[in-house]
Amino acid sequence: MGKYLVMIYDNEALWDAADPSVAEKNHLNHGAFAQANQAAIVGGAQLDGSNTATSIRADGAGGFVVTDGTFAETKEVMGGYYVIEAADLDEALEIAKQVPSPMGGVEVRPIID
Repeated sequence: MGKYLVMIYDNEALWDAADPSVAEKNHLNHGAFAQANQAAIVGGAQLDGSNTATSIRADGAGGFVVTDGTFAETKEVMGGYYVIEAADLDEALEIAKQVPSPMGGVEVRPIID
């Protein structure tokens, strides 16, 4: 079994504009996903908004530059993740296709042990 990180990317502007019932339905859909895939899910969490992010970069002189905001300027930001176990990438992709992400999509990457 390998471990995979399933990163959920969403468009925060669409979420901000959506009716609260959309977020509530999405929460219920994640609960259903988690219940249906509980044998594969090792961990996961919803992240706070990108406006709470802080990025740290080496300054090239032995120090760091700390800035407010996400590491990359994009319209879609990482809103949550799951860590899953799967026999191979094909199985991980089948599980990841079930992750609710109505305002974006998911990215799957193997975790190196």
